Amino acid sequence: MLPVVGFGIRMVAAGVWLTAGLAKLADLGHFKEQVGKYDLLPHIVVAPFAYGLPFLETGIGLYLLVGLLIRGTALVSTALMVVFLIAQGQAWARGLQLDCGCFGSLAPQKASHVGLWTMLRDVALGLPGLVLVFAPARLWSLDARLFRLPDRFARSEPTA
Repeated sequence: MLPVVGFGIRMVAAGVWLTAGLAKLADLGHFKEQVGKYDLLPHIVVAPFAYGLPFLETGIGLYLLVGLLIRGTALVSTALMVVFLIAQGQAWARGLQLDCGCFGSLAPQKASHVGLWTMLRDVALGLPGLVLVFAPARLWSLDARLFRLPDRFARSEPTA
């Protein structure tokens, strides 16, 4: 049963990243505006960052979905979530009134204003990735098929 739970955690993490990335890809111009409103990056870097991030998020989601390089992908997803939390925290501390940009136009505007709610939501959404860093769920994964890596959710059998 434990490997199935791990697989479920991996699918939740994949779903979060795929939803976030694909929602941003649907309206890159709007996402670029949102990134600019954080006023963190030099103007010349805003467009490349805004146009590249949705592809990275989608890639993370796809890698987790098929179970390829799970631990490394989960580490990247966790690090990215920490960066998002820092960006939101500084915007909230500066009193900026802006949409977090987390899920593009999918999130209702009131629910996505940077603040305590969006930060707590991102912590919760980042937990599956953090779990996968320490216990990569390799049930039905390419990692298990290609590299014969063990599933950390599976109990190891004692050897005789």
